[in-house]
Amino acid sequence: MSSPLFLVDAFVDQPFSGNPAGVCILHKEQPASWMQNVALEMNQAETAFVLKRADGSWNLRWFTPQVEVSLCGHATLAAAHALWQHAGETIATLEFHTLSGLLSAKRIGDEIQLDFPADFPQSIAEVPTALLQLLGKQPHWFGRGRDDLIAVLNSAEEVRNFVPNPEQIASFTSRGLILTAPGDVDSGLDMVSRFFAPKVGINEDPVTGSAHCLLACYWGNRLDKTHFRAQQASTRGGLLTLDWQDNRVLLSGKARTMLTGDFYG
Repeated sequence: MSSPLFLVDAFVDQPFSGNPAGVCILHKEQPASWMQNVALEMNQAETAFVLKRADGSWNLRWFTPQVEVSLCGHATLAAAHALWQHAGETIATLEFHTLSGLLSAKRIGDEIQLDFPADFPQSIAEVPTALLQLLGKQPHWFGRGRDDLIAVLNSAEEVRNFVPNPEQIASFTSRGLILTAPGDVDSGLDMVSRFFAPKVGINEDPVTGSAHCLLACYWGNRLDKTHFRAQQASTRGGLLTLDWQDNRVLLSGKARTMLTGDFYG
């Protein structure tokens, strides 16, 4: 039996923007090795696999072309979009059982809002030599969340102009590196960022929902606010609305189906 398979752009602000994710709707349990091979075949930063449970909620797992990950925002948003648009789901709030616990997605106007766990970064005094070489100076602030390192720069221009070296970044990260800075003056943005995860096969991710669980906490403490407009300044780019509520972060964005098909594997 074939499995419905979709390519969905998540956190889009225009066509061919945001972060593409594969979404595979399963009819039965599949081994992790099978899902890993499908993700490799799809060759997207993430492919989401969803399987409906008896209670109407969904099991959700995420795979890069190389590994399974514990949390992925853009592929969760893509999965919710695919279930509502293509799988006949009508329930207002979708619930997903994941490696990061119970997550939810609900529609608010033309956006989808995800409810994710907050990620509170802790300061690190010693900046890796390889990062100092890449930046050419000390960052404004440096720290670590659950999976990722964060380096705060002084301006959005510095973030946009940064030239990554995947081998060097892989040498000091366990998953990824977030670069961030305040939003441009008069842009309406609270923050800009970029995300690099060569250790898991993603040299640069177009838009990274899970990274914004950390960014919301850092900028919330720094700016003393809880509602943010964020831009991930990759080549494709993407826009997110963030709301920080204690130990949760609500991430909102739009999604767009780009391809539909069936996987015969």
